Amino acid sequence: MSLPVKLLSSFIFLTFLSKSIALNNGLALTPPMGFLTWQRYRCATDCKLYPDECISDALIRKIANLMVEGGYLRAGYEYLIIDDCWLDKNRNAKGLLQEDKTRFPFGMTALINYVHSKGLKFGIYEDYGTNTCAGYPGLLGHEEKDMKMFAEWGIDYIKVDGCNFHGLDFAKGHESLSYHINQTGRPIVFSCEYPFYDDQNGIPVDFQRVAGICNLWRNYQDIQDSFASLQDILNYFAQKQDVFAPAAGPGHWNDPDMLLIGNFGLSYEQSKMQMALWAILAAPLLISADLANIRPEYKEILLNEEILKINQDAMGIQGLRIYKQDDIEVWARKVMPAFLNNYSYAIAFCNMRNDGLPYRFTISLERIQLLHENGYKLKDLYTNEEMNGIYHPKSNLTIRINPSGVVFLKATML
Repeated sequence: MSLPVKLLSSFIFLTFLSKSIALNNGLALTPPMGFLTWQRYRCATDCKLYPDECISDALIRKIANLMVEGGYLRAGYEYLIIDDCWLDKNRNAKGLLQEDKTRFPFGMTALINYVHSKGLKFGIYEDYGTNTCAGYPGLLGHEEKDMKMFAEWGIDYIKVDGCNFHGLDFAKGHESLSYHINQTGRPIVFSCEYPFYDDQNGIPVDFQRVAGICNLWRNYQDIQDSFASLQDILNYFAQKQDVFAPAAGPGHWNDPDMLLIGNFGLSYEQSKMQMALWAILAAPLLISADLANIRPEYKEILLNEEILKINQDAMGIQGLRIYKQDDIEVWARKVMPAFLNNYSYAIAFCNMRNDGLPYRFTISLERIQLLHENGYKLKDLYTNEEMNGIYHPKSNLTIRINPSGVVFLKATML
């Protein structure tokens, strides 16, 4: 059956409009990796009181140097993203956003060029509201000219927050913003937070729609520098995993927020747990720590090649919590190598208990859904040791897990 000419024309127009609004930018085919200033440096703007920590040109250049010299860029951490508080409190006479001239005396273009000269990509923060969360000028009402200006500056990534939005349709607004980003012609990763804001206000979130708007999106509240905050986010992701996980994949990722590793709130064992679970969740890996003074054991976690390979697995399948009993949790993710309906797996055995003795845990592979008849070879991704023998679905696996710690294994199918 053929459509009438008017209906056909309308169909073609709507199809074109849909494609032009959809992000579809070919970016973030694996979860973005980089550095984000917020967790460690927050909104420190007093450069006299905190000269080494205030949000400034000097801080960003120092971080860029440390990312390169410390091997982070080589490991895949390619984005350097400045969060809130880089702005002047007012737009300029032409109505354009501008940097704080005192803290960024050379201008943002010069800073971005410096970051690029180091082989890094530059990310910036804004807010889809009248003001950012810290009270600086927001994007609302200026979306087209702001995105055009950012593209001219040479940004590669934009994080858009959701404070101070008083409209009725957050998703529609972000579709428009995505369109304006596309129209610049510059490849810019789009990180958005509106799903969290809609969800907390009781507005149902269509995550398949989100995946067509944003490259990554925050699902829950900000992570804080504590194990309790980490657990809260993990519990929320587990409760919502049947909704969250299907939306994730190459080009579009759920974002449980920044890595706390190297800061003050997590122990060494807890830091290993976060890294393992962010790999399982196919989460963006955004460091936010003092790279000049990070302890070697925490740096080693962040640069663990085998775990980074899990996080960056090309299939892009988000993992799930598949077992929980007696405060022991098992999280698993399908990874390569894979063939037909058979997969290799990354498996994180997490001890949420607080008793002082490493917990002895035994479970069969079939109980955690490892069913390949030919079996698996197991490797500990933190010790880099191969476990003896071949493990089949009926095999029992016995491990000991430190309190608030993790044993992280890769099960490679044979």
